[in-house]
Amino acid sequence: MDAVGRRLFSVDPLERHAAKGHGVITSMSAGNDVILLGTSKGWLIRHDFGLGDTQDLDLGGGRSGDQAVHRVFVDPGGSHCIATVLHPAGAETYYMHSKWPRPKLLSRLKGLIVNAVAWNRQLITEASTKEVILGTENGQIYETAVDEVEKREKYVKQLFELTELREAITGLQMETASVGNATRYYVMAVTPTRLYSFTGIGSLEVVFASYFDRAIHFMELPGEIPNSELHFFIKQRRAKHFGWLSGAGIYHGDLNFGAQHSSVTGDENFVENKGLLDYSKLGELDEGIKPRSFAVSEYHFLLLIGDKVKVVNRISQEAVEELTFDHNSESSKGIIGLCSDATAGLFYAYDENSIFQVSVHDEGRDMWQVYLDMKEYASALSHCRNPSQRDQVYLVQADLAFSSKDYYRAASFYAKINYVLSFEEISLKFITVGEQDALRTFLLRKLDNLMKDDKSQITMISTWATELYLDKINRLLLEDDTSKIANTVSDQGMSEYQSIVKEFRAFLSDNKDVLDEATTMRLLESYGRVEELVYFAGLKEKYEIVVHHYIQQGEAKRALEVLQRRNVPIDLQYKFAPDLISLDAYETVESWMNTGNLNPRKLIPAMMRYASEPHAKNETHEVIKYLEFCVKKLHNEDSGVHNLLLSLYAKQSASQHVTPRNRYQFGPVRARRKDAERIAPPLSAQGQQRDHVQQVPRKSLEYIHDHSTTTRGAQSVLNN
Repeated sequence: MDAVGRRLFSVDPLERHAAKGHGVITSMSAGNDVILLGTSKGWLIRHDFGLGDTQDLDLGGGRSGDQAVHRVFVDPGGSHCIATVLHPAGAETYYMHSKWPRPKLLSRLKGLIVNAVAWNRQLITEASTKEVILGTENGQIYETAVDEVEKREKYVKQLFELTELREAITGLQMETASVGNATRYYVMAVTPTRLYSFTGIGSLEVVFASYFDRAIHFMELPGEIPNSELHFFIKQRRAKHFGWLSGAGIYHGDLNFGAQHSSVTGDENFVENKGLLDYSKLGELDEGIKPRSFAVSEYHFLLLIGDKVKVVNRISQEAVEELTFDHNSESSKGIIGLCSDATAGLFYAYDENSIFQVSVHDEGRDMWQVYLDMKEYASALSHCRNPSQRDQVYLVQADLAFSSKDYYRAASFYAKINYVLSFEEISLKFITVGEQDALRTFLLRKLDNLMKDDKSQITMISTWATELYLDKINRLLLEDDTSKIANTVSDQGMSEYQSIVKEFRAFLSDNKDVLDEATTMRLLESYGRVEELVYFAGLKEKYEIVVHHYIQQGEAKRALEVLQRRNVPIDLQYKFAPDLISLDAYETVESWMNTGNLNPRKLIPAMMRYASEPHAKNETHEVIKYLEFCVKKLHNEDSGVHNLLLSLYAKQSASQHVTPRNRYQFGPVRARRKDAERIAPPLSAQGQQRDHVQQVPRKSLEYIHDHSTTTRGAQSVLNN
């Protein structure tokens, strides 16, 4: 990279003989690649670098003698120009439009020495200046407006006059903001010792008239400087911050023209983050030497001191560069002034004959480091250009927190680092000082900052965090056991335990898709965390493990609730049916009856096992209840279901000496008829069905006979 590339500002000669023989340059202004020069012989020279055109205009009107151009001003668009000429007869102010061949004398301003002009950047057009305010040598502020078509000033109004301390107004700036349907004006004016601010809603005339009966806001600084200047830094047609070249130093601040400052009186101060750059901080300056001119960029002040321009960072207030100029031998005074072109983003310096262009080269590239050195971390981050720079900011904050033993805060910052420090190095820091909890925090924050594509690293960190959670839970349990022995168990300790368990479960839920299933379950099992193992199994839809756990714990109802979930395989109902009905027959049967897609035939082994077990005499036979539900409500015609029900009736009849005849008479007539036909089909039902039809009643009779004291009860069932 060459020297220009490394520097923030560079200087190039733009025009060696800019005055074109019309005397020496006395004043300069720029806007939109247009430069206006005023000369000692009363000439106005317009350089349009966009069009490559030059225009020489004589403001002297052929008069002889001294008639230097005192000040020249051009609007941000480069269309409108105001210039004041001083001659023995007095002062005259001219207006010049870029399309005109000659300037127009503003007769109503005759005799007034105009030192400053402020344009309305929001409303000005190529055809009209709209309202323009002028500051004069005798401390007066005027308003005027000129239309290109009318070729004359529409009006001239005196808005204000300094009476308490009569001084020349040397700098003037204006900004506007919309407040509903009205306009709020913000005006700043400077004299050699004071900075005045005016604000209000309405016209400029109304705003300034309001100060006849209310206090004027001003800042007064010690010392005096004849060439006091006021500049706004403009970005996207809006003023962002300002600088005032005063006798005490550069007074500066940010500008906030937001609607939140609106009020009836408009007295709020719209200046924020005020500061003063003391000239003594610049170094190598003889006492009493002050800048002759200055300009304001986004992050720097350009101060003309002697024949050099010193570049000072306005945030750190440190000099960062010094600009020198290659003068033509004809120049006698060196650089006499600076000006800026806010539209083009350029700065200019000029001597009596030449113009120098001062270009800006990415002046904000190192601002992140400036803010970092000042420990303004939020601003540093907002000015970072790449991840490496952001890492540096996070590293400084992390190291600072770590050294002050604020390990949790350090963990949060370390987790944001991706390049300047490795994951292993950071982890080792916490391990070395024995901060397991902070290490866990680091891992969790790291997970939040990782991209979804880093699957292997996410799984690894999640698994490590799982183990740290389990270790923390175990340590809390050990502390609790120790406290119980000493009879000093605290609510705080239990609360911390419950809190960490809750947090761990939330972690498992959030990371269930990235945690390795087998590894996580082994970890949970090895630490004896059965509840969390079951919880994780549920998250991973390993319902068999969950149901088995609840059965082992004797919690049939919770096991049944799991089985009733929509995404649980129906086969698990049949697999766990024997255990569940033995554990809680009532809840199990109720669950079966509420589950619509069960096949009762597949539950027969479980029901037969339950039926074979002894039950209290007054206990409702839950299997019979379920089989009756299948036959009566579901109209189930499965022979196995009917046979089991018959056998249970017979068994119950044998023990109670009650005929099963009436117990089997339920359901629709059609269903009973079908059952009867299965047991004793009509004589017309011959052929292939005969053997099967006869087999069912035969087996039923045999089953009933084995469990009944009489065959009459069985025969009565068949007769139905």
